[in-house]
Formats: sequence, C-alpha cells, structure tokens
Amino acid sequence: MIAVVGHPDLTVPTLALLEEELSSRLADRARTGRAGLVRAGKGLPVVFGRAARTAGLALVTVLPTLSGVPAHVAEPDRKAAGELLLLSQMVRLVEYDPGDRASCISADEALARSCARVLAIWDGSPSNGRDATAHLVAYARSHGVDVEVLWPRGAEHRTVPSAEARGVCGLTGRS
Repeated sequence: MIAVVGHPDLTVPTLALLEEELSSRLADRARTGRAGLVRAGKGLPVVFGRAARTAGLALVTVLPTLSGVPAHVAEPDRKAAGELLLLSQMVRLVEYDPGDRASCISADEALARSCARVLAIWDGSPSNGRDATAHLVAYARSHGVDVEVLWPRGAEHRTVPSAEARGVCGLTGRS
C-alpha cells in the first residue's frame, strides 16, 4: 500500500497542482496492483483519492472506530469522507479517537508501518503543535518504509488556526 501524508494547510491552488501531479505518479503504481491509503478528511485525502481513481489505483479509506463502533466524523470532514467512500474499493476501520491528537498520531504511525511506501506532500519544515508531517516522515523512515517527498514548484501552505487543526493529524493530510 501507498499512504499519503502532508501539510494540513495546503492552499487551494496547491491542491489543484497536486491532483494532476499525483495522477501521473500513481498511474505507474496502479499497474503493480498496489492500493492507496488515506484517512477520511478534507483537502489532501480527497485530492489523493481523486488522483488514485484517475490513475486506476485502488483506494482504501480509513475510518475511525471507538470500542469497535464507527466513530463520528467531524463536520469539516463529513462531506470529504462521503466522497472518499464513493471513490474507495475498501474501507478499513481503525481504532482511534479522532478528537485526540495523540490517538490520531498513534493510528497514523501504525498505518504508515503497514505500508510499503509513504508519499509525503511536504516542504521539509519541522513538526509543530499542529502539523505532524515531519514526524510521520521520520517515523516511516525509521521503520524501513520507503518515503517519497513531493513538493511541486509553486506549492504553498498557510498557518492553520488552532480551532481548525484541533484533533486531526497526518494521514488525512492534516495534523
């Protein structure tokens, strides 16, 4: 599997740039029979899901569970989760609390370990209290997972307000 991680605050023009770039990169991988893996969320996960569909790559969307029961998807991500489910060939239920950052990061680490490759949409900046991208890149590398960093010319991200970033993390493209 190929997981995608990235900054939670990618601009709309950057997301448009990425959709085209990801479609061409994923087309080569679609022939290998691998699948793409994203946690349900807006922004990068949806762009990755659309690119995977365009490239013919199977998509697996991860949804949270709490005590074995599907967890509530927060309003900002609900519509995106619906689109990803429509694009997906499989859904993977993973035990984590989407409202708890540490729980999200632990889930992301486990998912990254389960993949052959992590595709990181990352400008090389360090992790901070809201963006766990650098942490997930380092974590994947330290566990022998192949990491490919992609930061197209002209890509930008902005600072995410605390309320917007609360409770979300890496594999969704958010921190």
